Amino acid sequence: MLNKKEYELLKNVDSIDNKSKETFYAYHVVTNRPMTLGEHIVFDENHHSGVYNRVFEKLKDVEEIYSNPEKFKNQTLEHHTMVALRELALEEVRQKQFMNYPSRLASLYVSSNIEDTKIWKECFINWKRPVYSIVKLKITGAKFVGDSYNCFDATTDKKENLRLAKDYWLNKPNKFNKPPIYEILVSGDIEVVEIVETINANL
Repeated sequence: MLNKKEYELLKNVDSIDNKSKETFYAYHVVTNRPMTLGEHIVFDENHHSGVYNRVFEKLKDVEEIYSNPEKFKNQTLEHHTMVALRELALEEVRQKQFMNYPSRLASLYVSSNIEDTKIWKECFINWKRPVYSIVKLKITGAKFVGDSYNCFDATTDKKENLRLAKDYWLNKPNKFNKPPIYEILVSGDIEVVEIVETINANL
């Protein structure tokens, strides 16, 4: 059975060792709302992403599933509940074993080069998400480079979810035997230093 205290997740996000903080540049596909040149975004224990709120809205459902997994084993779970099961497992493992990495609940997803960013742009457009621009960012903080193929579909079995979460943070080879599709999580102070491309958000 989960308890609320166990998932006060972001209290430790800012305790990342200073040695893991660096200044680097990356690119980001801007969705949901526009970004402006010179804008600063901060992700830490007091500033988290929209995923955080969506996950915690489903916390009671997750608690119920884990307290009686057999009841839900053969049910098709609602999408946001599945996401909550996965993200809570990922954060629990991160806090216990990988504290130098940014929390997925308090980070921005970026790419290291413009080519990868344009691939993500096309994906978001195909998924009918509003896409406003591609921006170049200056980041002072921490990062984790993961393989999006390891971002698993959650199950009703907490032990299995925690195992899959550990594989994600360990960057194990993905089960599809495919080259990784890199997703870079960054936290800290993030500044927009260039608008690389402006896109029609209605596409």
